[in-house]
Formats: sequence, C-alpha cells, structure tokens
Amino acid sequence: MNEQIELLRQRAQFYARARRSVPAARTFAAWSLSCWGLAGWERGADLLLCVSELATNAVVHGVPPGRGFLLRLSYDGALVRVEVHDSGTGVPAVADAATDEGGRGLLLVSVLADKWGVGERAPGKAVWCEFAL
Repeated sequence: MNEQIELLRQRAQFYARARRSVPAARTFAAWSLSCWGLAGWERGADLLLCVSELATNAVVHGVPPGRGFLLRLSYDGALVRVEVHDSGTGVPAVADAATDEGGRGLLLVSVLADKWGVGERAPGKAVWCEFAL
C-alpha cells in the first residue's frame, strides 16, 4: 500500500530532443498537478513556466543529438519538486540580465521557485526546482 502511495506522488516522462517536447512536458506537469489535487493551486502557473524553461534548456543546450530528457515531478504534501535530467555536459548558470541578450530561463526559475539547483548524474546533470505549498 505504501508503495502505491509513493508511486502516486512521483511521476516521470521521457521526451525526445524536439521543440514539441516542451509543450508536452508542460501538459504532463499540469496533468500531474491535477492528479494531486493541485489544479487550482495559486503557484501552479509559476511551476508550469519553470517546467517550460527547464525543458527548453534541455532541448536547446543539454541534450546531445539523438538523445532525450527526463522530466520527473514529485509531491510530498509540503512541496512539489521538478527535475529535468539530461545527458549534456556543462553546468547551467543564471544569465546576467544586464549584459546577456538571451538565456533568461534560469533567471525566471530562480525568481519563481523557492529553491533550484543542479545535481550531477552519469552522464549529464539534473536541473531541479522546488515549490512549497
């Protein structure tokens, strides 16, 4: 029974390296929020924007050709965590809004989410953010 509850609180989906994967990841995240009873949650739109930004970064910067990325969402009753796993190299960083012409996705994530970071995996990395309820 506890395993079933745990599975209900974690969802994951793999996506191809394609621009169409970004709206698909956002739809999957919205569906997950709805399944967890968080469809009308006041921070839901912020979380969905962060999913879009992290998925876009994975498609544009983090996924080598021929590979994809994994979106993992978890909910523990106190917070929702978003993770985007890819096999690309490099460490993502927040762009300098004053000097950089693009790359403001992580800046948005850093402002909207309560916490965010980058974790190592072999190969690649996992970029994550968390939203407290």
